Amino acid sequence: MEVILVRHTTPNVQRGTCYGWSDVDVAPTFEAEAAETLRNLQQYLPIDKAFTSPLQRAVKLASYCGFKDAEKDSRLKEMNMGEWEMQPYDQIQDPALEDWYKDYLHLPATGGESFPMLYGRVAEFLSHLKFQPYRRVAIFAHAGPIVCAAMYAGLCAKDNPFAVAPTFGGIIKINI
Repeated sequence: MEVILVRHTTPNVQRGTCYGWSDVDVAPTFEAEAAETLRNLQQYLPIDKAFTSPLQRAVKLASYCGFKDAEKDSRLKEMNMGEWEMQPYDQIQDPALEDWYKDYLHLPATGGESFPMLYGRVAEFLSHLKFQPYRRVAIFAHAGPIVCAAMYAGLCAKDNPFAVAPTFGGIIKINI
């Protein structure tokens, strides 16, 4: 099955803000970014089924791209950054932040998730999906779940998964 992974457009948060699981809106540039994503998505049509993170930045892009009925699944949400949510990284007063910077692929944010936890929920979603009767699906999500899906499909190294992270509004294709 082909899985078209679509990252949401630019969120409406100040650069450098930790916003993971927070349901932030899209930036004022949404219309232009979404139009470009839609143009790029045309090469992957037809799509049998669309799924989306329930966070509005993903839902809005799915709707704009013609998938108003995309199935929402919480396993596609971005990583839960716990107590750090909606704080500028340079103002987080948690001593655990320095350890997390050194080993973000294994350590959780305080009160949040670790990368292996995120991978586990995305892998659970994909393990179920691959037995569904679809030829091609689209998933509208976030950088974290997208790189987890790429790891699941063997598209990137486990020690450097973010090397394949698409830019805002970007698209990558995997096979599962």
